Amino acid sequence: MGISEEFNGKPDSLFFNDGQRRIDFVLVYEDERRKETNKKGSNEKQRRKRQAYESNLMCDGLQLEATRSLLDDKLVFVKVHAPWEVLCTYAEIMHIKLPLKPNDLKTRSSAFDNFNWFTKVLQVDESIIKPEQEFFTAPFEKNRMNDFYIQDRDTFFNPATRSRIVYFILSRVNYQVVNNVKKFGINRLVSSGIYKAAFPLHDCNFSRQSEDLSCPNERYLLYREWAHPRSIYKKQPLDLIRKYYGEKIGIYFAWLGYYTQMLLLAAVVGVACFLYGYFNQNNCTWSKEVCDPNIGGKIIMCPQCDKLCSFWNLSITCESSKKLCIFDSFGTLVFAVFMGVWVTLFLEFWKRRQAELEYEWDTVELQQEEQARPEYEAQCTHVVINEITQEEERVPFTTWGKCIRITLCASAVFFWILLIIASVIGIIVYRLSVFIVFSAKLPKNLNGTDPIQKYLTPQTATSITASLISFIIIMILNTIYEKVAIVITNFELPRTQTDYENSLTMKMFLFQFVNYYSSCFYIAFFKGKFVGYPGDPVYWLGKYRNEECDPGGCLLELTTQLTIIMGGKAIWNNIQEVLLPWIMNLIGRCRTVSGAEMRTPRWEQDYHLQPMGKLGLFYEYLEMIIQFGFVTLFVASFPLAPLLALVNNILEIRVDAWKLTTQYRRMVPEKAQDIGAWQPIMQGIAILAVVTNAMIIAFTSDMIPRLVYYWSFSVPPYGDHPHYTMEGYINNTLSYYRVADFRGRENPYTGLGNYTTCRYRDFRNPPGHPQEYKHNIYYWHVIAAKLAFIIVMEHVIYSVKFIISYTIPDVSKSTKSKIKREKYLTQKLLRENHLKDVTKNIGVIVEKMVEVVDNNLRPKVD
Repeated sequence: MGISEEFNGKPDSLFFNDGQRRIDFVLVYEDERRKETNKKGSNEKQRRKRQAYESNLMCDGLQLEATRSLLDDKLVFVKVHAPWEVLCTYAEIMHIKLPLKPNDLKTRSSAFDNFNWFTKVLQVDESIIKPEQEFFTAPFEKNRMNDFYIQDRDTFFNPATRSRIVYFILSRVNYQVVNNVKKFGINRLVSSGIYKAAFPLHDCNFSRQSEDLSCPNERYLLYREWAHPRSIYKKQPLDLIRKYYGEKIGIYFAWLGYYTQMLLLAAVVGVACFLYGYFNQNNCTWSKEVCDPNIGGKIIMCPQCDKLCSFWNLSITCESSKKLCIFDSFGTLVFAVFMGVWVTLFLEFWKRRQAELEYEWDTVELQQEEQARPEYEAQCTHVVINEITQEEERVPFTTWGKCIRITLCASAVFFWILLIIASVIGIIVYRLSVFIVFSAKLPKNLNGTDPIQKYLTPQTATSITASLISFIIIMILNTIYEKVAIVITNFELPRTQTDYENSLTMKMFLFQFVNYYSSCFYIAFFKGKFVGYPGDPVYWLGKYRNEECDPGGCLLELTTQLTIIMGGKAIWNNIQEVLLPWIMNLIGRCRTVSGAEMRTPRWEQDYHLQPMGKLGLFYEYLEMIIQFGFVTLFVASFPLAPLLALVNNILEIRVDAWKLTTQYRRMVPEKAQDIGAWQPIMQGIAILAVVTNAMIIAFTSDMIPRLVYYWSFSVPPYGDHPHYTMEGYINNTLSYYRVADFRGRENPYTGLGNYTTCRYRDFRNPPGHPQEYKHNIYYWHVIAAKLAFIIVMEHVIYSVKFIISYTIPDVSKSTKSKIKREKYLTQKLLRENHLKDVTKNIGVIVEKMVEVVDNNLRPKVD
């Protein structure tokens, strides 16, 4: 195959130089003969492998045309075209569904049809993006070609389908045979550097329409009506996304859009609960007591660390107690229950929406037989007997070898999880150590009148700095493990691409679950829970005294942690997803000759875009699922989380759209029925969220102790208030400790005065009691109330979730009817066509038989 030195076509041309054969795929390599290198032997081997590969491609029926780059004469672009016969052959092998006849049954119904006057402004303009014609479809068969709706052979297979078929061939053609083992696949050739890139073409420039009048300009339309900032309020053109990028990309954006729509309701309720807490913070009795000079101003608290820490006044936590009233209110309980129901509604309604998309996108009976990955087939060296077919087949390893690989992979994952736990312990040690430093260095003013001490207490300074460091460690470990997880999964060697993605999904999610949520779990369920009391504190590693919560609990610190991680993660992801590709492409454009982009062909312009990567939108899914966990698992501590997620997702949809249409090469379209392993992961998170939110309300917030106090302190033996009240709550939650009982190790800093007693957060008997410093009866009543609350809340929400799941079917009745009706009509159509063919053949046979009989009966003339 010769290399053309000149390009005579139009820059936007999608055809070979003859203007007839469409370019279905492009391969790019660097010509070894023009390289400035001393590795001649290596270059010659690469050239031979590439020539063998291209020769085998042509033997399989593909047509190739090579063109040298206009900007870099070392680069060669090999254009690949699949003729009609090749497309038909592999469409049958891949069980691709293709049109039989136009379908007038499919109607895109909407729940908002009665509000067209309101939603019209949100819809995509159908005069710009025209609705696709619907068809009855069936898996393609060459021997029944006449049954299919073939009006034009050039358009019967759309560009996305052509690219899928060509990529299927490219992934399975061999280029070398070593020891009777074939080496094959374009992915191996690209990873080994024999080819620089392999990709299908975009159909035009995103910023302007193609000069070719026959070009549909779908990329331009997607940018204008989907990715452009002015379209941020519009619905997504899902059908065009699916047509251009394939069902796998389409189902991601459909899911993300539906998740974002459902977040709107959660955000509204969350904001309402936040405003309820905000406007009622001045009515918060226990906060008033903390800030009251005659109550909180006279309560002397025990030191929270040894020797360097001093006694401190409760009133210095006045500002944090006011903020805590916003989040630790009755609205928090309402919102936690609401979110338990919301997540079930979201998952159930998404299943229905997914079923509708399966019907509309014709993936209900996806007969795509998933082939083994080329990387798997390349390692198949062991011969075994298939238990079903009783025939010999090749596998990459024996059963014992598979067990060893799985064990090693599981051990590697477990090691990295232990590494995360070690980092969390490191952060805890940092908290314990730096708290002592802040306690010693920050101004010591007993009444908290110093302006710095008023807003920056040792607890606040420790919490903020620890959260920031925790976020940095999370992102570093996350970046490293992404590469490690891929290496582990490659070593595990799953058979199919779906198996590969599911295996990687579970590894990545398990790691990131521990990585992102471990610090939140620590603050919510462990910090301040096992601290002992001033005379007998609990020590970490025998050295570091366990840290305590503020008198109001750890809820505010958990809110701070969530805010920093969610906000920081969103900023970091946008830097990675938007800024870096934009900078890389900008550098690439600056290296080219000024104005050359207007003259260079489409394949060369696309080559200078960023590759999407083998995993496609895997990281986009992972990012959203982690966010879903933050929104559901800890929402009781941060009702504004759905609002932040909503704003982030509105931008995320358009950012992802902008990336795909402007910064990245076109991905190979893939079929998909659903979102895969992410669905059961979300269901697992939804179940766990009920438990975590119930435990946050019970053990992290002060709601249950306040309710017990409110309902019990109007009756003996707790109190004799004439009315239900919260007055005296702060004094009731703080126990007494005799300063003289401090031992040498815990002896506090006494430079601010001498005191006989101090207070600490717990329910214990006072000094002088027969069981001094032991938990009192009120403590056990509160514990019982907390456990009862958890059991009741869990059972109520789980019951509601079960009822909702049972009531709402996964597939709506109308969708089921449409699927059955279309299946019936498709089978009827095929049967009728088959009967026509049979009748026609019988007619031909009868005519021939009559002709033969006539010839036999006709008198012979001598």
